This record gives sequence, C-alpha cells and structure tokens, in this order.
Amino acid sequence: MRAIVFGGDGGMELEERPDPAPGSSEVVVAVGHAGVNPADLAQRAGRYPAPPGAPQDIPGMEVAGRVVACGEAVRDWRAGDRVFGLVGGGGLADRVAVHERHVTAVPERLDEPEAAAVPEAFITAHDAIVTQAGLGPGAVLLVNGANGGVGTAAVQIGVLAGARVIASARSDEARRRLAELGAEAVVPDDAVAHVRAAGGADVVLELVGAPNLAGDLEALATRGSVVIVGTGAGAEAPLSLRALMGRRARILGTVLRARPLEEKAAAVQAFAHGVVPLLADGRARGIVDRVFPAAEAEAAFAHMEQPGKFGKVLLSF
Repeated sequence: MRAIVFGGDGGMELEERPDPAPGSSEVVVAVGHAGVNPADLAQRAGRYPAPPGAPQDIPGMEVAGRVVACGEAVRDWRAGDRVFGLVGGGGLADRVAVHERHVTAVPERLDEPEAAAVPEAFITAHDAIVTQAGLGPGAVLLVNGANGGVGTAAVQIGVLAGARVIASARSDEARRRLAELGAEAVVPDDAVAHVRAAGGADVVLELVGAPNLAGDLEALATRGSVVIVGTGAGAEAPLSLRALMGRRARILGTVLRARPLEEKAAAVQAFAHGVVPLLADGRARGIVDRVFPAAEAEAAFAHMEQPGKFGKVLLSF
C-alpha cells in the first residue's frame, strides 16, 4: 500500500508499506480519497499521538472506500461494499484496516471525493451537538469557526434538525456559503451580540478554542451547553464560575479518536441512523475545499494551516 508516513524530524513522505491484513472483526478498505484533519497536524507536532493499537506513524482518522478483504468474524460486509467511518490512525493510506462496527454504508448518491469528506466531520458534529448537547427543533445553535469540515457539517445538521443556526466565519465568501446552507452567517466579533438578540444559544459548538470561551458563556441561554471540539487558537482560558453558575450551563469536551470500541461504534451507528439518510437524499452533503495528490501531502498540510478553507481538504491516492 501507499501511505503518508511521519518521520522523526517532523517531515512526511509517501511510502510503500505492506498491505494491512484484517483482524478477525476488521475489514480492509481500498481508499481513493482520504480526508486530512486538524488532528493530523497536531499529531505531526507531537501533541496528539494515535491511541494504542493504531499506527503511530501513519496519520488519518477516517476512511472511505470499498471493502477488499474481511476478517473471519465479519458478517455485515462483503468485498465490493462501499463504506465510510472512523479509525484511530492509519487513514492517510490507500489500504486501511478498520473494525467492522466503525463503518457504515456509503449512500449511492455520493461520489468518492464527497464520501471521503463526510465521516470525521459529520460524525463529530452529530455526536457533539445532537447526541451530547441534545440539539432539537426550535433550539438556537452557534457554530464558531463554521467554515471547516466539522463546522459546515454542524450547520447542515442543525438546520435539518429544525434549529436556528448562527455561524461565525471571517471571510465574506465563507459567510455567503454558510448562508446558502441555511445559517445566519456573522463575523466572529458580532456573534455574541447576534446570539443574545436571538434569546441566547442552547448549544455552542466551539471549533476555535480558548479565546472564545468567555463569549461562549455570555452567548448561552439558561441551561445551555458549550461543546468544545477545536482548540486551534488556544487550549487554556480563564473561566468565570459565576457566569457558568448563573446560566446553569454545561461545558462539554469531546474527542472521538480515543474512545473505547463500543462508544465509537455507537457514534458511528447514531450517524448512520440520523445523518446518512440526509446524505442519501441530498438534503446534506459533504463539502470539499480542495483535493491534493497524495504525493503533495506537505502542501495539503500547509493548506490546512491557513485560514479561508471551506469544507474538507482531501488527498487523492
């Protein structure tokens, strides 16, 4: 197989490696396109190691493609099935081994790049705002830093759940496209005032990090929740306990990568039931920002570090 491999000096190369063999309950997926995530950048910088049992030098947290081999205990998948889902590591490769319960079927409507743009973004967003924060019809959702993969997924999920969605993004173009997805798109400096005018946010999805925490609490409605998924702008912030208490609020931190097998499987299955039908009939869609050849992974990672993206960055194998 061909895989993106991190070196000890922080570099990366596209290398030939032996094809993975499926474990008893695993499938091996042939990958044409693979999503790059902020966590891959953090892993490269030494801040986010892969969990035990996952490849330590091959990044990648998601998989989409066709099953080419099945372990002896696999019952739900056959060679040729299209699947997408989550892995602990090793996703930036053209062959990926994944537990059979950590993938679900790709709707026929999705082509290969769109399918690759879906799993990590939509499973993360759905788990955070619906499963954990309980977003439902009539609620107000604020998505901070809404132009990336998780943000654009959360906006679509929120709108389709019947929520009023307010999405912050810095560029005019990103705000225009977020408005097309059904959000009230605002510049970050105006987000808190806009949300307060709407009665406060029942859920804030924080994708930027520490600088927003005080504003997130100010934006909350009574008994609202802040769900922290991203910390790219900083991971440590002062916290007003009085503001937290006064709102009777919750602050939730969440990751998918290191969850136990059953918890990760539950997140994938909740996505399969709650989101995949929306993708199948075109009400939701995976959004691709840019596709780089796998041999240009360095350029893809550099692009990930820059502002102004809209949707997912992919590698083509």
